[in-house]
Amino acid sequence: MGKRAVTRSRTTLTGVAEAAGVSVATVSKVVNGRSDVSPETRARVEQLLVEHDYVARGPGGAQSPVRTIDLTFDALVNPNNLVIAQGVTQAAAEAGVDVVLGTAPDDPLGAAWARKITNAGREGLILVTSVLTAPQRAQFAQAGIPVVLIDPTNVPDESVPSIGATNFTGGMTATQHLLELGHRRIAMIEGPHDAVCNTARLHGYQAALTAAGVTPDPRLIKRGDFRFEPAHRAALELFALEDPPTAVFAGNDQSAFGVIEAARRHGLRVPEDLSIVGFDDTGAASTSAPPLTTVRQPLVEIGRAALRTLLRLIAGEPLDSHRVELATQLVVRSSTAPPPAAS
Repeated sequence: MGKRAVTRSRTTLTGVAEAAGVSVATVSKVVNGRSDVSPETRARVEQLLVEHDYVARGPGGAQSPVRTIDLTFDALVNPNNLVIAQGVTQAAAEAGVDVVLGTAPDDPLGAAWARKITNAGREGLILVTSVLTAPQRAQFAQAGIPVVLIDPTNVPDESVPSIGATNFTGGMTATQHLLELGHRRIAMIEGPHDAVCNTARLHGYQAALTAAGVTPDPRLIKRGDFRFEPAHRAALELFALEDPPTAVFAGNDQSAFGVIEAARRHGLRVPEDLSIVGFDDTGAASTSAPPLTTVRQPLVEIGRAALRTLLRLIAGEPLDSHRVELATQLVVRSSTAPPPAAS
C-alpha cells in the first residue's frame, strides 16, 4: 500500500515519520535543518511537513507548530525541582517549545525509555539529578535523542552536556562565613556519597577549614542524604559528642531544617548556641524560624540554561562548553552568629 496517510488530527512528528517510513529522530533532524539526512529522505519528509501544515523554517528545514521535549526528574519531591522546572518552562515558552514533565523510568539499559521518547515525538531530554548509565547514553545516541543533564548524580560522560552550580565554591563560601564569625568546631551534614554535587560541597568545606589552619575532624562529618529526617538524626549524634560543634554547614536547606529541629529538641538556641548554614535558598529558607543563612543556587537560570543548551544540540549547533557551572551566592540571614563566649 505504500505510505500511510497522516490525518489532520495527528500532525505530529510521529505521524509524519510513519507516513515517510523513517524514524522520528530523522524527522526531527529535518525539522531542525540538520545536514546528516540524505537528500531523498529530506525531500520526502519536507513534502509531508508542508502537506500537513508545518511551517517553513528557513533553507532546508521545516518546523512543526508544536515542538516538545521531556523534562525528567529522579523524583518529584525535591523542592528544587519545581524551581528548575520553572526555568525550563520559561525558556521553552520563549522558544515556542512544549515541556512534558515526568520521572525517570526503571530502565537501566535505556532501550524502552529511548523508544518511548522517540515514539512520542520528543525532540530531546533534560534529565535532572538522576543517574545516566552508559547503556542509556548509548541508546539515546543511537536514537538521535539529544540529552542535557542538570546536577547528575554520577560523573557524566564528557560527550553529554551538564548544567549545575559552583558547588565547590558554595561549600567553601558557607564555611568561610562561619570561620569569619569565629567558629572553629564546624560540622558538615553531607548528602549522598555518590552525588557529584555533594562531593564538591564537601571538598569546599574541607578546603576552607584547611586554608584557615583548622584540621578537618572526620567525627564532625555526618551523612544526611539531603533529607530532613536523616539530617535530624545526624545532628543529634553531633550534639552528643564530648566536644560538639558550635556551627553546622548543612548540604542543603532540607538538611538545615532538620538540624534546626534537632537543636530545638536538644535545648540549643539558633543562632545563640548553634549557627547553621544551608545550601539552595529554597522558598522556605527566608520564612523558617529563624530565617536561614544559606548558599543560593540560581535554579531558575540553571533550568533556562539547560533548555537553551538542548535546543542548540537539537539544531546541531556546537556548544562552547559541555559543562556549565553558574555562580552561587551566600545569603546571610539570622541563623548564624559568633559562637557562644564560653566556647
